[in-house]
Amino acid sequence: MKITAIVLAAGSGSRMKSDIPKQYLQLNNYPVMYHSLKTFNESFVDEIILVVPQNDIEYCNKEIVQKYGLKKVTNIVAGGSERYYSVYNAITSIDIEEEHYIFVHDAARPLLTNETLEKCKQSVIEYGTAVAGVPVKDTIKIVDSDKNVISTPDRSTLWQVQTPQCFNAKLLKNSYEKMIQDLQKGNITDDAQVVEKYSNAKVKMIESEYTNIKITTPEDIKIAEKSI
Repeated sequence: MKITAIVLAAGSGSRMKSDIPKQYLQLNNYPVMYHSLKTFNESFVDEIILVVPQNDIEYCNKEIVQKYGLKKVTNIVAGGSERYYSVYNAITSIDIEEEHYIFVHDAARPLLTNETLEKCKQSVIEYGTAVAGVPVKDTIKIVDSDKNVISTPDRSTLWQVQTPQCFNAKLLKNSYEKMIQDLQKGNITDDAQVVEKYSNAKVKMIESEYTNIKITTPEDIKIAEKSI
């Protein structure tokens, strides 16, 4: 059995209102991206594929991977213009084996825990899929373009989706290949959506922690500092 982690750190982080991409911002004296890489590096995963902007590959190899001794990072690949292209670039760099699982994680989620990883591992081995998330606490409203409420979905059926999102490697690769060829793919926002749309597999939700936040705004850095 082989497990590969794809860690995505190719975004620009425009909502951070910073000249520095969010994955390089300091969080407790380390770059944001270091924290999840460290968690994977010390876990059961066999290899890590790091995805960064093309121009940052050399920098990340020297100042992140080598500097912090992240020995499980076996390859650094260039990201694409959209998240799904970044994931696809990473997938195509992997030699898919017979019993192989891929964990896709956003580097902007630095508070990933070993407990969540273990839950994902158990589920992906048993079901072929495992997506981290938490039940929604708040009431959700669906609104129109004028911000008028259209409906209120049943909160008990709603989950806030996180990463890692984990899949049988062949299932994920086949789904992504179909998606890339689809000229009418529409707005694809996560890996689960790709598998949902381009395969017959059922996507299994795994309850993670509410602390597994994504660093998106300056306030998130302050929240993460208190939790790490």
